[in-house]
Amino acid sequence: MQVVTQEQLMREKVASRIVVLLVVLLFLGNALNYVDRQVLALLKPTLEAEFHWTDTDYAHLGATFQIAAAVALLGVGWFVDRLGVRLAYGIAIAVWSAAGMAHALAASVQQFVAARVVLAVGESVSTPAGLKAAAIYLPARQRNVAIGLINTAPNIGAIITPLLIPPFAIAFGWKAAFIVTGSLGFIWLAFWWPTMRGIKPLHHVAERAPVRWGEMLRDRRTWAVTGAKAFTDCVWWFVLFWMPDFFNRAFGMSQADLGWPIAIIFALAALGAITSGGLYPILLGRGYTVNRARKMSMLFFAMTVLIMLLALQTDNPWLAAVFIGFGLFAHQGFSTNIFGMAADIVPSARMASVIAVGAVAGNLSGTAMIEFAGWSLDSGLGYGPIFGICSVAYLCALAFIHLVVPDLQLED
Repeated sequence: MQVVTQEQLMREKVASRIVVLLVVLLFLGNALNYVDRQVLALLKPTLEAEFHWTDTDYAHLGATFQIAAAVALLGVGWFVDRLGVRLAYGIAIAVWSAAGMAHALAASVQQFVAARVVLAVGESVSTPAGLKAAAIYLPARQRNVAIGLINTAPNIGAIITPLLIPPFAIAFGWKAAFIVTGSLGFIWLAFWWPTMRGIKPLHHVAERAPVRWGEMLRDRRTWAVTGAKAFTDCVWWFVLFWMPDFFNRAFGMSQADLGWPIAIIFALAALGAITSGGLYPILLGRGYTVNRARKMSMLFFAMTVLIMLLALQTDNPWLAAVFIGFGLFAHQGFSTNIFGMAADIVPSARMASVIAVGAVAGNLSGTAMIEFAGWSLDSGLGYGPIFGICSVAYLCALAFIHLVVPDLQLED
Protein backbone atom coordinates (compact mmCIF):
# COMPACT_ATOMS: atom_id res chain seq x y z
CA MET A 1 0.00 0.00 0.00
CA GLN A 2 2.84 2.37 0.89
CA VAL A 3 4.51 1.75 -2.46
CA VAL A 4 1.29 2.60 -4.31
CA THR A 5 0.89 5.79 -2.31
CA GLN A 6 4.45 6.86 -3.14
CA GLU A 7 3.86 6.13 -6.80
CA GLN A 8 0.70 8.22 -6.74
CA LEU A 9 2.55 11.09 -5.09
CA MET A 10 5.29 10.81 -7.69
CA ARG A 11 2.75 10.93 -10.52
CA GLU A 12 1.12 13.99 -8.96
CA LYS A 13 4.49 15.74 -8.68
CA VAL A 14 5.33 14.94 -12.30
CA ALA A 15 1.91 16.13 -13.45
CA SER A 16 2.34 19.34 -11.46
CA ARG A 17 5.76 19.98 -13.01
CA ILE A 18 4.35 19.40 -16.49
CA VAL A 19 1.58 21.94 -15.83
CA VAL A 20 4.18 24.46 -14.66
CA LEU A 21 6.25 23.79 -17.78
CA LEU A 22 3.13 24.25 -19.92
CA VAL A 23 2.50 27.70 -18.40
CA VAL A 24 6.18 28.58 -18.94
CA LEU A 25 5.99 27.54 -22.60
CA LEU A 26 2.74 29.46 -23.16
CA PHE A 27 4.42 32.47 -21.55
CA LEU A 28 7.52 32.15 -23.77
CA GLY A 29 5.47 31.51 -26.91
CA ASN A 30 3.47 34.68 -26.35
CA ALA A 31 6.68 36.61 -25.61
CA LEU A 32 8.30 35.42 -28.84
CA ASN A 33 5.17 36.44 -30.71
CA TYR A 34 5.78 40.07 -29.76
CA VAL A 35 9.55 39.92 -30.14
CA ASP A 36 9.16 39.01 -33.80
CA ARG A 37 6.53 41.64 -34.56
CA GLN A 38 8.29 44.48 -32.68
CA VAL A 39 11.61 44.23 -34.52
CA LEU A 40 10.27 46.16 -37.50
CA ALA A 41 9.18 49.14 -35.38
CA LEU A 42 12.53 49.32 -33.61
CA LEU A 43 14.42 49.28 -36.91
CA LYS A 44 12.16 51.92 -38.49
CA PRO A 45 14.86 54.66 -38.74
CA THR A 46 17.25 52.28 -40.54
CA LEU A 47 14.65 50.71 -42.81
CA GLU A 48 13.03 54.09 -43.50
CA ALA A 49 16.34 55.43 -44.76
CA GLU A 50 17.07 52.35 -46.87
CA PHE A 51 13.58 51.96 -48.40
CA HIS A 52 12.56 55.67 -48.36
CA TRP A 53 9.29 55.15 -46.47
CA THR A 54 6.96 58.03 -45.55
CA ASP A 55 4.83 57.94 -42.39
CA THR A 56 1.88 56.86 -44.52
CA ASP A 57 3.95 54.09 -46.14
CA TYR A 58 4.96 52.85 -42.70
CA ALA A 59 1.34 53.00 -41.54
CA HIS A 60 0.27 50.97 -44.58
CA LEU A 61 2.87 48.33 -43.73
CA GLY A 62 1.48 48.07 -40.21
CA ALA A 63 -2.09 48.04 -41.47
CA THR A 64 -1.26 45.20 -43.85
CA PHE A 65 -0.06 43.14 -40.89
CA GLN A 66 -3.24 43.92 -38.93
CA ILE A 67 -5.57 43.10 -41.81
CA ALA A 68 -3.75 39.85 -42.58
CA ALA A 69 -4.02 38.85 -38.92
CA ALA A 70 -7.71 39.77 -38.84
CA VAL A 71 -8.44 37.69 -41.95
CA ALA A 72 -6.46 34.76 -40.56
CA LEU A 73 -8.28 34.98 -37.24
CA LEU A 74 -11.57 34.26 -39.00
CA GLY A 75 -10.32 30.68 -39.29
CA VAL A 76 -8.04 30.48 -36.26
CA GLY A 77 -10.78 29.55 -33.80
CA TRP A 78 -11.86 26.66 -36.00
CA PHE A 79 -8.20 25.70 -36.58
CA VAL A 80 -7.40 25.51 -32.85
CA ASP A 81 -10.70 24.01 -31.71
CA ARG A 82 -10.60 21.31 -34.38
CA LEU A 83 -6.88 20.41 -34.37
CA GLY A 84 -6.32 20.91 -30.66
CA VAL A 85 -3.88 23.22 -28.92
CA ARG A 86 -0.81 21.02 -29.13
CA LEU A 87 -0.81 20.64 -32.92
CA ALA A 88 -2.24 24.04 -33.85
CA TYR A 89 0.20 26.04 -31.71
CA GLY A 90 3.19 24.00 -32.89
CA ILE A 91 2.36 24.59 -36.56
CA ALA A 92 1.74 28.29 -35.95
CA ILE A 93 5.03 29.05 -34.24
CA ALA A 94 6.97 27.22 -36.95
CA VAL A 95 5.24 29.36 -39.60
CA TRP A 96 5.74 32.71 -37.89
CA SER A 97 9.36 31.98 -36.96
CA ALA A 98 10.21 31.15 -40.56
CA ALA A 99 8.40 34.31 -41.70
CA GLY A 100 10.33 36.41 -39.19
CA MET A 101 13.60 35.12 -40.58
CA ALA A 102 12.38 35.74 -44.14
CA HIS A 103 12.39 39.51 -43.47
CA ALA A 104 16.18 39.34 -43.84
CA LEU A 105 15.73 38.33 -47.48
CA ALA A 106 13.48 41.28 -48.34
CA ALA A 107 14.90 43.60 -51.00
CA SER A 108 11.79 45.74 -51.58
CA VAL A 109 8.75 47.04 -49.75
CA GLN A 110 6.59 44.44 -51.51
CA GLN A 111 8.76 41.61 -50.19
CA PHE A 112 8.54 43.09 -46.68
CA VAL A 113 4.77 43.12 -47.05
CA ALA A 114 4.77 39.45 -48.08
CA ALA A 115 6.88 38.48 -45.06
CA ARG A 116 4.63 40.52 -42.73
CA VAL A 117 1.50 38.84 -44.08
CA VAL A 118 2.83 35.33 -43.38
CA LEU A 119 4.10 36.47 -39.98
CA ALA A 120 0.64 37.82 -39.15
CA VAL A 121 -1.08 34.59 -40.16
CA GLY A 122 1.16 32.49 -37.93
CA GLU A 123 1.07 34.86 -34.96
CA SER A 124 -2.72 35.12 -35.00
CA VAL A 125 -2.91 31.65 -33.43
CA SER A 126 -0.97 32.52 -30.27
CA THR A 127 -3.59 34.16 -28.04
CA PRO A 128 -6.59 31.90 -28.89
CA ALA A 129 -4.41 28.80 -28.46
CA GLY A 130 -2.90 30.02 -25.20
CA LEU A 131 -6.24 30.87 -23.64
CA LYS A 132 -7.81 27.61 -24.76
CA ALA A 133 -4.87 25.77 -23.19
CA ALA A 134 -5.53 27.58 -19.90
CA ALA A 135 -9.23 26.73 -20.13
CA ILE A 136 -8.81 23.01 -20.82
CA TYR A 137 -5.67 22.14 -18.84
CA LEU A 138 -5.87 24.34 -15.71
CA PRO A 139 -8.39 24.18 -12.84
CA ALA A 140 -10.55 27.28 -12.39
CA ARG A 141 -8.75 28.31 -9.19
CA GLN A 142 -5.43 28.53 -11.06
CA ARG A 143 -6.71 29.85 -14.35
CA ASN A 144 -7.02 33.58 -13.63
CA VAL A 145 -3.49 33.87 -12.23
CA ALA A 146 -2.09 31.80 -15.12
CA ILE A 147 -3.87 34.02 -17.65
CA GLY A 148 -2.35 37.05 -15.95
CA LEU A 149 1.13 35.52 -16.23
CA ILE A 150 0.62 34.55 -19.88
CA ASN A 151 -0.70 38.04 -20.57
CA THR A 152 2.53 39.42 -19.10
CA ALA A 153 4.58 37.71 -21.79
CA PRO A 154 4.14 40.32 -24.56
CA ASN A 155 5.48 42.95 -22.19
CA ILE A 156 8.55 40.91 -21.30
CA GLY A 157 9.24 40.44 -24.99
CA ALA A 158 8.65 44.15 -25.54
CA ILE A 159 11.06 45.04 -22.70
CA ILE A 160 13.91 42.81 -23.82
CA THR A 161 13.58 43.47 -27.56
CA PRO A 162 14.20 47.26 -27.54
CA LEU A 163 17.18 46.85 -25.21
CA LEU A 164 18.87 44.22 -27.37
CA ILE A 165 17.77 44.64 -30.99
CA PRO A 166 18.85 48.25 -31.78
CA PRO A 167 22.46 47.79 -30.58
CA PHE A 168 22.56 44.28 -32.10
CA ALA A 169 21.39 45.68 -35.46
CA ILE A 170 23.98 48.46 -35.31
CA ALA A 171 26.72 45.89 -34.63
CA PHE A 172 25.64 43.11 -37.02
CA GLY A 173 23.10 44.68 -39.39
CA TRP A 174 19.30 44.70 -39.54
CA LYS A 175 19.18 41.38 -41.43
CA ALA A 176 20.92 39.55 -38.60
CA ALA A 177 18.34 40.94 -36.15
CA PHE A 178 15.49 39.30 -38.06
CA ILE A 179 17.35 35.98 -38.44
CA VAL A 180 18.25 35.64 -34.75
CA THR A 181 14.83 36.59 -33.38
CA GLY A 182 13.04 34.31 -35.85
CA SER A 183 15.21 31.31 -34.98
CA LEU A 184 14.14 31.41 -31.31
CA GLY A 185 10.77 29.88 -32.21
CA PHE A 186 12.38 26.67 -33.43
CA ILE A 187 14.17 26.30 -30.08
CA TRP A 188 10.78 26.68 -28.35
CA LEU A 189 9.36 23.88 -30.50
CA ALA A 190 11.98 21.45 -29.20
CA PHE A 191 10.38 21.74 -25.73
CA TRP A 192 6.74 22.04 -26.82
CA TRP A 193 6.23 18.59 -28.35
CA PRO A 194 7.54 16.45 -25.45
CA THR A 195 5.70 18.60 -22.90
CA MET A 196 2.35 18.29 -24.67
CA ARG A 197 2.68 14.49 -24.86
CA GLY A 198 2.69 14.38 -21.07
CA ILE A 199 -0.39 16.49 -20.30
CA LYS A 200 -4.10 15.65 -20.45
CA PRO A 201 -7.18 17.93 -20.53
CA LEU A 202 -9.37 18.26 -17.44
CA HIS A 203 -11.77 15.34 -17.15
CA HIS A 204 -14.86 17.36 -18.16
CA VAL A 205 -13.32 19.29 -21.05
CA ALA A 206 -12.80 18.16 -24.64
CA GLU A 207 -9.62 19.37 -26.35
CA ARG A 208 -11.30 19.14 -29.76
CA ALA A 209 -14.91 19.98 -30.47
CA PRO A 210 -17.06 21.23 -33.36
CA VAL A 211 -17.90 24.92 -33.29
CA ARG A 212 -21.53 25.93 -33.87
CA TRP A 213 -21.02 29.39 -35.33
CA GLY A 214 -24.67 30.37 -35.43
CA GLU A 215 -25.11 29.59 -31.75
CA MET A 216 -21.86 31.34 -30.88
CA LEU A 217 -22.71 34.53 -32.78
CA ARG A 218 -26.18 34.70 -31.21
CA ASP A 219 -24.65 34.58 -27.74
CA ARG A 220 -24.38 38.01 -26.11
CA ARG A 221 -21.30 36.83 -24.22
CA THR A 222 -19.45 36.49 -27.53
CA TRP A 223 -20.20 40.12 -28.36
CA ALA A 224 -19.20 41.35 -24.90
CA VAL A 225 -15.71 39.93 -25.45
CA THR A 226 -15.59 41.07 -29.08
CA GLY A 227 -16.66 44.64 -28.37
CA ALA A 228 -14.25 44.98 -25.46
CA LYS A 229 -11.37 43.86 -27.66
CA ALA A 230 -12.38 46.25 -30.45
CA PHE A 231 -12.39 49.25 -28.12
CA THR A 232 -9.11 48.48 -26.35
CA ASP A 233 -6.75 46.57 -28.66
CA CYS A 234 -6.33 49.62 -30.89
CA VAL A 235 -4.43 51.30 -28.05
CA TRP A 236 -2.02 48.39 -27.70
CA TRP A 237 -1.31 48.28 -31.43
CA PHE A 238 -0.79 52.03 -31.56
CA VAL A 239 1.78 51.95 -28.75
CA LEU A 240 3.55 48.87 -30.09
CA PHE A 241 3.81 50.24 -33.63
CA TRP A 242 4.28 53.98 -33.18
CA MET A 243 6.10 54.58 -29.85
CA PRO A 244 9.66 54.35 -31.27
CA ASP A 245 8.63 57.00 -33.80
CA PHE A 246 6.98 59.11 -31.08
CA PHE A 247 10.20 59.30 -29.05
CA ASN A 248 12.28 59.88 -32.17
CA ARG A 249 9.95 62.66 -33.34
CA ALA A 250 9.04 64.33 -30.05
CA PHE A 251 12.38 64.09 -28.24
CA GLY A 252 14.92 63.64 -31.04
CA MET A 253 16.07 60.25 -29.74
CA SER A 254 18.19 58.14 -32.12
CA GLN A 255 17.66 54.45 -32.84
CA ALA A 256 20.48 53.60 -30.42
CA ASP A 257 18.70 55.50 -27.59
CA LEU A 258 15.11 54.40 -28.20
CA GLY A 259 15.38 51.14 -26.28
CA TRP A 260 15.24 52.47 -22.75
CA PRO A 261 12.00 54.53 -22.85
CA ILE A 262 10.29 51.69 -24.74
CA ALA A 263 11.55 49.23 -22.13
CA ILE A 264 10.17 51.45 -19.33
CA ILE A 265 6.76 51.51 -21.01
CA PHE A 266 6.54 47.76 -21.32
CA ALA A 267 8.01 47.11 -17.88
CA LEU A 268 5.05 49.00 -16.42
CA ALA A 269 2.75 47.09 -18.76
CA ALA A 270 4.19 43.82 -17.43
CA LEU A 271 3.57 45.00 -13.88
CA GLY A 272 -0.03 45.65 -14.83
CA ALA A 273 -0.45 42.17 -16.26
CA ILE A 274 1.08 40.52 -13.19
CA THR A 275 -0.85 42.46 -10.56
CA SER A 276 -4.17 42.54 -12.39
CA GLY A 277 -4.63 38.79 -12.10
CA GLY A 278 -4.96 39.21 -8.33
CA LEU A 279 -7.40 42.13 -8.11
CA TYR A 280 -10.48 40.20 -9.20
CA PRO A 281 -10.12 37.34 -6.66
CA ILE A 282 -9.40 39.88 -3.91
CA LEU A 283 -12.71 41.58 -4.62
CA LEU A 284 -14.46 38.20 -4.72
CA GLY A 285 -12.94 37.41 -1.33
CA ARG A 286 -14.47 40.59 0.06
CA GLY A 287 -17.93 39.37 -0.84
CA TYR A 288 -18.38 41.04 -4.23
CA THR A 289 -20.44 39.16 -6.81
CA VAL A 290 -18.72 37.88 -9.94
CA ASN A 291 -20.36 40.66 -11.94
CA ARG A 292 -19.41 43.47 -9.56
CA ALA A 293 -15.86 42.22 -8.92
CA ARG A 294 -15.09 41.94 -12.63
CA LYS A 295 -16.56 45.31 -13.58
CA MET A 296 -15.05 47.17 -10.63
CA SER A 297 -11.65 45.79 -11.62
CA MET A 298 -12.19 47.04 -15.17
CA LEU A 299 -13.31 50.47 -13.95
CA PHE A 300 -10.12 50.89 -11.90
CA PHE A 301 -7.94 50.21 -14.92
CA ALA A 302 -10.11 52.30 -17.28
CA MET A 303 -9.62 55.34 -15.05
CA THR A 304 -5.86 54.74 -14.76
CA VAL A 305 -5.45 54.94 -18.56
CA LEU A 306 -6.24 58.67 -18.45
CA ILE A 307 -2.69 59.37 -17.24
CA MET A 308 -1.42 58.71 -20.79
CA LEU A 309 -2.47 62.21 -21.83
CA LEU A 310 0.25 63.71 -19.62
CA ALA A 311 2.89 62.35 -22.01
CA LEU A 312 2.01 65.17 -24.41
CA GLN A 313 2.53 67.82 -21.73
CA THR A 314 6.14 67.06 -20.76
CA ASP A 315 9.45 67.77 -22.49
CA ASN A 316 11.15 64.97 -20.54
CA PRO A 317 11.24 61.67 -22.46
CA TRP A 318 11.59 59.61 -19.27
CA LEU A 319 8.48 61.15 -17.71
CA ALA A 320 6.65 60.62 -21.00
CA ALA A 321 7.69 56.96 -20.91
CA VAL A 322 6.34 56.63 -17.36
CA PHE A 323 3.00 58.23 -18.27
CA ILE A 324 2.57 56.03 -21.35
CA GLY A 325 3.76 53.04 -19.31
CA PHE A 326 1.01 53.62 -16.74
CA GLY A 327 -1.43 53.69 -19.63
CA LEU A 328 -0.19 50.26 -20.73
CA PHE A 329 -0.17 49.12 -17.09
CA ALA A 330 -3.89 49.82 -17.12
CA HIS A 331 -4.35 48.33 -20.59
CA GLN A 332 -2.88 45.02 -19.46
CA GLY A 333 -5.00 45.07 -16.34
CA PHE A 334 -8.12 45.64 -18.39
CA SER A 335 -7.04 43.04 -20.97
CA THR A 336 -6.42 40.39 -18.31
CA ASN A 337 -9.93 41.03 -17.03
CA ILE A 338 -11.37 40.62 -20.55
CA PHE A 339 -9.63 37.26 -20.89
CA GLY A 340 -10.62 36.25 -17.37
CA MET A 341 -14.21 37.24 -18.10
CA ALA A 342 -14.13 35.12 -21.25
CA ALA A 343 -12.72 32.11 -19.38
CA ASP A 344 -15.48 32.48 -16.77
CA ILE A 345 -18.54 33.07 -18.93
CA VAL A 346 -17.78 31.48 -22.34
CA PRO A 347 -18.23 27.69 -22.81
CA SER A 348 -14.75 26.13 -22.99
CA ALA A 349 -15.55 24.20 -26.18
CA ARG A 350 -15.78 27.46 -28.12
CA MET A 351 -13.19 29.45 -26.17
CA ALA A 352 -10.62 29.70 -28.97
CA SER A 353 -13.29 30.71 -31.48
CA VAL A 354 -14.68 33.50 -29.28
CA ILE A 355 -11.19 34.81 -28.51
CA ALA A 356 -10.38 34.67 -32.23
CA VAL A 357 -13.50 36.68 -33.12
CA GLY A 358 -12.51 39.23 -30.48
CA ALA A 359 -8.98 39.34 -31.87
CA VAL A 360 -10.37 40.01 -35.36
CA ALA A 361 -12.22 43.02 -33.98
CA GLY A 362 -9.09 44.15 -32.13
CA ASN A 363 -6.90 43.82 -35.20
CA LEU A 364 -9.35 45.78 -37.34
CA SER A 365 -9.60 48.59 -34.80
CA GLY A 366 -5.79 48.48 -34.54
CA THR A 367 -5.58 48.84 -38.32
CA ALA A 368 -7.80 51.90 -38.17
CA MET A 369 -5.70 53.42 -35.38
CA ILE A 370 -2.39 52.79 -37.18
CA GLU A 371 -3.72 54.32 -40.40
CA PHE A 372 -5.24 57.24 -38.48
CA ALA A 373 -1.87 57.89 -36.82
CA GLY A 374 -0.10 58.00 -40.19
CA TRP A 375 -2.72 60.39 -41.57
CA SER A 376 -2.64 62.57 -38.45
CA LEU A 377 1.14 62.91 -38.59
CA ASP A 378 1.33 63.59 -42.32
CA SER A 379 -1.51 66.13 -41.95
CA GLY A 380 0.31 68.05 -39.23
CA LEU A 381 -2.11 67.19 -36.41
CA GLY A 382 0.52 65.27 -34.47
CA TYR A 383 -0.12 62.70 -31.78
CA GLY A 384 -2.75 64.65 -29.81
CA PRO A 385 -5.91 63.18 -31.42
CA ILE A 386 -4.54 59.63 -31.10
CA PHE A 387 -3.76 59.98 -27.39
CA GLY A 388 -7.24 61.43 -26.90
CA ILE A 389 -8.83 58.30 -28.38
CA CYS A 390 -6.64 56.10 -26.17
CA SER A 391 -7.76 57.87 -23.01
CA VAL A 392 -11.49 57.16 -23.41
CA ALA A 393 -11.32 53.74 -25.10
CA TYR A 394 -11.53 51.69 -21.91
CA LEU A 395 -14.45 53.54 -20.39
CA CYS A 396 -16.27 52.93 -23.67
CA ALA A 397 -15.36 49.24 -23.52
CA LEU A 398 -16.68 48.85 -19.98
CA ALA A 399 -19.92 50.65 -20.90
CA PHE A 400 -20.33 48.30 -23.85
CA ILE A 401 -19.79 45.19 -21.72
CA HIS A 402 -22.34 46.37 -19.16
CA LEU A 403 -24.86 47.18 -21.90
CA VAL A 404 -24.50 43.77 -23.59
CA VAL A 405 -24.21 41.59 -20.45
CA PRO A 406 -25.56 43.50 -17.45
CA ASP A 407 -25.00 40.54 -15.10
CA LEU A 408 -21.89 38.39 -15.67
CA GLN A 409 -22.44 34.80 -14.52
CA LEU A 410 -20.00 31.89 -14.31
CA GLU A 411 -20.41 29.28 -17.06
CA ASP A 412 -21.28 25.90 -15.50
